[in-house]
Amino acid sequence: MQKITPCLWFNGKVDQALDIYTSVFKDSKVKQIARYGETGPGEPGSVMTAVFEIEGQEFMILNGGPQFPFTEAVSFTVHCKDQEEVDYYWDSLTANGGEEVECGWLKDPFGLRWQIVPDILPRMLADKDPVKSQKAMQAMLQMKKIDIAKLEEAYNS
Repeated sequence: MQKITPCLWFNGKVDQALDIYTSVFKDSKVKQIARYGETGPGEPGSVMTAVFEIEGQEFMILNGGPQFPFTEAVSFTVHCKDQEEVDYYWDSLTANGGEEVECGWLKDPFGLRWQIVPDILPRMLADKDPVKSQKAMQAMLQMKKIDIAKLEEAYNS
């Protein structure tokens, strides 16, 4: 068991979230599901909590109700080796009601925020040459989904 497990507060749709997350991320699995009983507060038989793992990182989902929706204050970053991976995660997590935001950020169908980041982007933004890093930053600020070829073109111009 890992020392710290993020807990994601959902308002229903926990089964759907588990299905989506464990299908999008190939190295994933549902580890445990607890259901509400007759004493509630949720509907008897519905998922109360679930523990699942993505790429070795454990998460918990709590079916807690509408009191606390997701906000931009918390997001998860997916590190991608190439454009194919960026496209895959972007398309998968915006499908079925997700939303493209900006600068590599998106909102999945449940309102959870994700950053889909190609590995090259942080290296460009941290370049010791401020002109190159700023060109990469300016290009990124014009994008929703990150386009590596356009980043490289701006960075190398």
